[in-house]
Amino acid sequence: MANGKGVVVSGAQRMNSEHWKKVKELFDAVVDLNAEERDRFLDRECEADSDLRADVEKLLSSFMQADGFLDDPAANHVASAIVESKAMLHPGKRFAHYKVLRQIGVGGMGEVYLAQDEKLDRRVAIKILNERFGKNDSHLQRFIREARSASALNHPNILVIHEISVDEDASFIVSEFVEGRTLRDLIGTPELTLGLILDIAIQIAGALAAAHGAGIVHRDIKPENIVVRPDGYIKVLDFGLAKLLKPQNLFSNEADATAIQNHTAQGVIMGTVNYMSPEQGKGETVDERTDIFSLGIVIYEMLAGSTPFRGDSMSETFANLINAEPPSLSSNVPDELQQIVFKALRKDRGERYQTSSQLLADLKIVRDKIAFEEKFGSSREDGTNNSTAVLPGNTNENLDRDTSVGTSAVRNLKWIAFSLLAVAAVVAAIYFYATRQTVANDRRSLAVLPFTNATQDANAEYLADGLSESIINNLSQLSGLKVMSRNSSFRFKADQSDTRAIASRLNVDTLVTGDIKQAGDKLVINVRMINAGDDSVIWGNQYVSTSTDVIAAQNEIAEAVARNLKVKLTPSDTALLRKRYTDNVEAYQLYSRGRFHVFKLLPDEIRQGIAYYQQAIELDPGYALAYAGIGDAYRSLAVGSEVSPVDSFAKAKAASNRAIEIDDGLSDGHTTLGMTLFWGDWNWAGAEKELKRAIELNPNDTNAHIYFAHLLSNTGRHQEALVQIKLARELDPLFPFAGALEGQFLTQAGKPDEALDRLQKTYDLAPNFWMPHLFASAAYIEKQMFPEALAEARKARALSAASTYSNALESYTLAKLGNREEAKKVLSEMFEIRSTRGMPASHFAIAYLGLGDNESALDWLEKGFAEHDPKMAFLKVDPKFNNLRASPRFKDLMKRMNFE
Repeated sequence: MANGKGVVVSGAQRMNSEHWKKVKELFDAVVDLNAEERDRFLDRECEADSDLRADVEKLLSSFMQADGFLDDPAANHVASAIVESKAMLHPGKRFAHYKVLRQIGVGGMGEVYLAQDEKLDRRVAIKILNERFGKNDSHLQRFIREARSASALNHPNILVIHEISVDEDASFIVSEFVEGRTLRDLIGTPELTLGLILDIAIQIAGALAAAHGAGIVHRDIKPENIVVRPDGYIKVLDFGLAKLLKPQNLFSNEADATAIQNHTAQGVIMGTVNYMSPEQGKGETVDERTDIFSLGIVIYEMLAGSTPFRGDSMSETFANLINAEPPSLSSNVPDELQQIVFKALRKDRGERYQTSSQLLADLKIVRDKIAFEEKFGSSREDGTNNSTAVLPGNTNENLDRDTSVGTSAVRNLKWIAFSLLAVAAVVAAIYFYATRQTVANDRRSLAVLPFTNATQDANAEYLADGLSESIINNLSQLSGLKVMSRNSSFRFKADQSDTRAIASRLNVDTLVTGDIKQAGDKLVINVRMINAGDDSVIWGNQYVSTSTDVIAAQNEIAEAVARNLKVKLTPSDTALLRKRYTDNVEAYQLYSRGRFHVFKLLPDEIRQGIAYYQQAIELDPGYALAYAGIGDAYRSLAVGSEVSPVDSFAKAKAASNRAIEIDDGLSDGHTTLGMTLFWGDWNWAGAEKELKRAIELNPNDTNAHIYFAHLLSNTGRHQEALVQIKLARELDPLFPFAGALEGQFLTQAGKPDEALDRLQKTYDLAPNFWMPHLFASAAYIEKQMFPEALAEARKARALSAASTYSNALESYTLAKLGNREEAKKVLSEMFEIRSTRGMPASHFAIAYLGLGDNESALDWLEKGFAEHDPKMAFLKVDPKFNNLRASPRFKDLMKRMNFE
């Protein structure tokens, strides 16, 4: 394990370094002896230490099971079989409607040919089961299962299987022809920059997420099985060792599923030793975490130029895999990426990433951070451009390549042969958006302005807003676009006359504007797409629809916008753009009415919005968006209300869970659940999982970035928090909430001067917004500038009487200035507010801390815990609580809140 605690080898015993050294010495001494000599040697050397002997024998047993399979690549064995008999097909030979052009390689059980499909006029790859294997029924069945596995994982980044057939007594698979280079050819070259490494790793993780979602483990992830196409897409090749985790609808009958599940018995080693997981090395049962370990090795090798467990001999490599820890990576590798790699390489699979989706989400966060630093300035002292830096080991001179993979002749064929192997198919899958984006700031930027209600009927306003928001939400799911959030776009609802100025303020290159007019049952929608550079209309169209088909119209508009922006759409993208969350138009209209009210952000309006959402669900119980809307509305009431939030949090959690049950691909549901777990349950790990999932599904989800930043800051991960909040601010440049929160997070990170700079910019953006003044007060308190802190607290209070935190800060600063009587007077007002409309208990704790009454402060924090006060989430990082941190009561409270 990366933490250096050792690994379990036999029973519950953990080997310390001295024990391991002795095991390794004995293993090396006996590995080449025959069985009788080995027993005598171990009798003598391990006479008094039965545990030592058991560990050596365990290692020997695993190694012996790998013997033969590991010493030579399968391609060499197959090549020799081909040499024994003549090649089955010659250039120019025709069978069915295929014309053979040439042989291009050999796979695990057959030959691969380039051929011309004369019926459809395309080049294809044909894999033919070698005659020697074709006579074996079990091999034939395995051959067919491999093809079925590949074809079942239907995805644009998975090798397309065109045909499985038998012709002239030969079984064959016909697949698409793909050109590219193997990752092996790239490792050690200057081309393999950090940016490319991350892009490749993200694509592989996405591929594995798709395969694992279908219940399939690859079991042989290695550079030779990764092909990088000229356009940067990758293909994960060779599904010849694939194992089914659970019965799925991939097979025509139960017998097929059972057969593939039993294909490899426990105790049999399958895989390539340099890229195996410890459980593979021990012949244990594998699962998706096995592939995660192998991917960790591949990422490590891309970064370092060599594999982490390689020894001077095959036996030493095998032993290192089971017991040794990976060497440290270069300091040029970002710390966050090193943490990801070493977590993937934990010996105990329970300590690794538990799913490929989790690994994928973390890789994307690192990628986005680097892209952000490139755009806004690198945080590295040496000024290195992270994504283009060539890492140590990535040069031809110092790369220590694995020479056990095959002969140079076979190696020369790899870029062709492995890219075409339809054997068995491929597990490449790109989870929604990962493969479509190489660098975040290459994306086209777009703002959808609120459509004008041309009906002259105020009651139809919700229809225009709902249409605009739906188009924003649809386009936001595309990683090829950076889409401004609703908050910023809707600031121009009243005046859209100066489109150039709007585009400049939003920092986008394209605007979408439009209007909607309702006449009876007919809707007329005009849409225009404007180039911000010269104010020209790029594209425009009029859609005439009925009110019963408005859902189809909004999806059609979103797709047309994407296509006219020349965004490359995969089939998955197209499916997202065409997705209908409900077929019930009345339910859709009720949902739109609900959003219209909720966005007014007043408690009574939010409750009215909830009522509309509930009516929508009554009409369509499977309407996931409406459940997500209810969850978010109750979450908003719970966090923003001054009364007890327990009931609202419970309803928010239930509704968001229901939304996810209906549609796990809905980012809104994961965002709301993440926020609820954060504020309501203080379940930091659970909240992080949900918010990462939301960002994975929708990289333009501003709320997900904001609340992920909140969680990171409140748990002390300040640098990560600042990256996320800056991403949110970039997506929502005119929404002052993100800027104000960045100021708060900077103060919590111990940077009050930077906080005040950011808050000043937020004042300028929104002079009447109370929140920057509130957080400026906290920053001044941190700087011990109490007069300034008092002034800012009073400004916040004057701008928003609803925010009672300003009362607490006013009392605190008055006490710090020595005005204890005035401080107590404000505290008395706080009691009156609590008795009438409510106030969080933690605010009283702050007031008592100002007065120096730590015990009363602790009493109020206990009340906050009992009432589930959301503001308790700041205890770990709010410097005003520093005087309590040594208190046993406070330490116990921190444990109960899952901070420790």
